[in-house]
Amino acid sequence: MSKTVLITGAGSGLGRALALRYAGLGCRIGVADLDLDRAEGVRAEIEAAGGRALAFHVDITQDSAWSLLREQVNAAWHGIDVLINNAGVASGGATLEASIADWQWMLDVNLLGVVRGCKTFAPDMLQKGGGQIINIASFAGLAGAPGLSSYGVAKGGVVSLSEGLRGEFEPRGLKVSVVCPAFFQTNLLENFRGSERMRSTAAKLMADARESADDIARAIVEAAEKGRFLIIPTATERRRWWMKRWFPEYYYKQVQKMVSRRQGGKA
Repeated sequence: MSKTVLITGAGSGLGRALALRYAGLGCRIGVADLDLDRAEGVRAEIEAAGGRALAFHVDITQDSAWSLLREQVNAAWHGIDVLINNAGVASGGATLEASIADWQWMLDVNLLGVVRGCKTFAPDMLQKGGGQIINIASFAGLAGAPGLSSYGVAKGGVVSLSEGLRGEFEPRGLKVSVVCPAFFQTNLLENFRGSERMRSTAAKLMADARESADDIARAIVEAAEKGRFLIIPTATERRRWWMKRWFPEYYYKQVQKMVSRRQGGKA
């Protein structure tokens, strides 16, 4: 595989795992991250293994940062073949307790950051006649849960955006995929905002998860290479998605039972 792949949030976690995975397949990697030192570290890992990569600083909430990133990428490589909008943050807690400022922060990063990425790079990709955009959403964007309102709304927006882009772009040769993982072993909670109880719950679910970031990255790359639009990388969530689609009331009751157990009530 010989492609140029640009990944945001590639300095750690799932972004790093995707960068290493694609690099191992022979792709050139643009490692973009808010933390340039981390991006440089991943670049060094890739090059130490014989791959090719460049590190870029990007703040996905800033239009000017995206414009600069496009200039830098085009100067180095004359465009990209794959854009992975991966960078994101986490939040959790009761809906009524979250401030409007926290809602704005969540939407600006997790939803508008993806919008900015698509608006910045899709025109060039369309002009070249093809490529792929992979937007990282979450299972919370398909099946909202108590305590994840702002996060779920932002990720649900990424799913909806991707559906729209698919209809607009794929007839012109630009493939679109959206990824909806659940909890897995990563560092998503580094910039967490919300209740400590929700942070603790999320940390436990991540620690107990069987899948690592490498496992999720492998599943994403395999599905994306097959051209799949909706990528749910774990079997448990695929079953849950099927249940929610076909038996929504039953699914809701199961969610309520789960919440009750975690709060110490009766199932």
